[in-house]
Amino acid sequence: MRYDPTVYPSPSQRMVTFACNGMVATSHPLAVQGGLDIMKKGGNAVDAAVAVAACLTVVEPTSNGLGGDGFAMVWSGGKLYGLNSSGPSPKCITLEDVPGKSMPKYGWPTVTVPGVTAGWVELWERFGELSFEEVMAPSIKYAEEGFPISPVVGKNWRAACKIYEKLTGDEFKYWFDTFAPDGTAPRIGTVWRPKDHADTLRKIAETKAETFYRGKLAMRIEEFSEEYGGFIRRSDLASFSPEWVDPLRVNYRGYDVWELPPNGQGLVALLALNMMKEFEFEKKDTADTFHKQIEAIKIAFKDGKKHITDPAYMQIPPEELLSKNYKDQIAENASDPDICKSRDSGTVYLATGDDQGNMVSYIQSNYNGFGSGLVVPGTGIALQNRGSSFSLDPGHPNSLEPGKRPYHTIIPGFLSKDGGPVGPFGVMGGFMQPQGHLQVIMNSLDFEHNPQAALDAPRWRWIRGRKVIVERGFPTNLVKELTKKEHEIEYSDKSGRFGRGQIIWKNGNVLAGGSDPRADGTAQGY
Repeated sequence: MRYDPTVYPSPSQRMVTFACNGMVATSHPLAVQGGLDIMKKGGNAVDAAVAVAACLTVVEPTSNGLGGDGFAMVWSGGKLYGLNSSGPSPKCITLEDVPGKSMPKYGWPTVTVPGVTAGWVELWERFGELSFEEVMAPSIKYAEEGFPISPVVGKNWRAACKIYEKLTGDEFKYWFDTFAPDGTAPRIGTVWRPKDHADTLRKIAETKAETFYRGKLAMRIEEFSEEYGGFIRRSDLASFSPEWVDPLRVNYRGYDVWELPPNGQGLVALLALNMMKEFEFEKKDTADTFHKQIEAIKIAFKDGKKHITDPAYMQIPPEELLSKNYKDQIAENASDPDICKSRDSGTVYLATGDDQGNMVSYIQSNYNGFGSGLVVPGTGIALQNRGSSFSLDPGHPNSLEPGKRPYHTIIPGFLSKDGGPVGPFGVMGGFMQPQGHLQVIMNSLDFEHNPQAALDAPRWRWIRGRKVIVERGFPTNLVKELTKKEHEIEYSDKSGRFGRGQIIWKNGNVLAGGSDPRADGTAQGY
């Protein structure tokens, strides 16, 4: 049968998913199934979240991998916990090692210590109920037996090949050996079997990631780095450990919206919501609503990009920024802030909930797609390029320094009310993420959208200055009205630029989930 899996000429509609025993929502249906299988074996929401995260490195390598970072919020026992598992720059790198005026996008200077696998173990050790090997089993099975390439993943894989084929240097050949051995991306609908990835996952499962940071895998990462002039060493890996942190919050319409503190950019979303709570919005689709949202995001990013970095280097604490009154900075017409262009990236977000009251908001990423373009030979480990978000200005708080964590774009979100959980939410996509959080929360709380509708709504994305892109489906009359307010509006057909989100809300004993139609994923329960 002949058909194009990327073309959908007729409109379609997703329904909210309801369940009582457990639920998983993420950007790939096979990863969802892996998480539900773990729950059905007696695992809780944290076991399922770790299983899904491991599966996503296999089935959606275009957006995350074993060489990336992860962040999580966990509701358990009546309390919300935050985990920062993002790695620092290598201890031997300095500003003098990076020529030019800005960080490169790919290559060794962009590689920071991977935090993902250590984060999985940290979450499991504190909250998990099954054995770690049981939790890792679904991802190993997908990698060993193979899985069919899904439409969005296949499309992004083709795009990545065009990017990485432009990189020069022998060190980049291992990306093609691993992810395009035939010289091109695997076709949508064909079966892909990443055997090296399977072997690495099995070693991580057997050693609880010890091999990744202090064993044979750490040695292979160091050998690859030393052979091609990289900076990361076994000592960088061995000294890394995830950090438990206290989430930040703002109260919005009677709900507490939670984000993790820097080095993540969740603070930007909270700053914007702090401004929006000073206004009343009767209708969603008005020029005034969108104008205030866009201007609030600009103002929030202006302070965020100025201050957010490794918390040890922040000159103003997040709580002080949250106490500032920005409302009066929102003008009648579009402002033109001097902030660098927001960059696209690839990330995966997942949400889980179980019948014990546990809920997880989790996100992981290699930053730009597959990351730095550097893959440790024979392992399937694509090293992230998170270091590319450092500044080379020695006077900037986010300047590159040895052993420092950079400004981080990936942010999980969580919603609570009156001391009880409402649930996890997130929208991936680089600097789109705070913008997506703002829009999804306002859709949910101001305009009473169900979780699926809150994700379905056409989005806008501020790019730079007065430039804003909007999705097809965004009302044309509002584009005209926003243009009168001096916004420069452009329609974009690239749905990936607007992020891909997931939501699970809890109402009594019932879980209600939504999954973004811009991805391959789904929300499923049992």
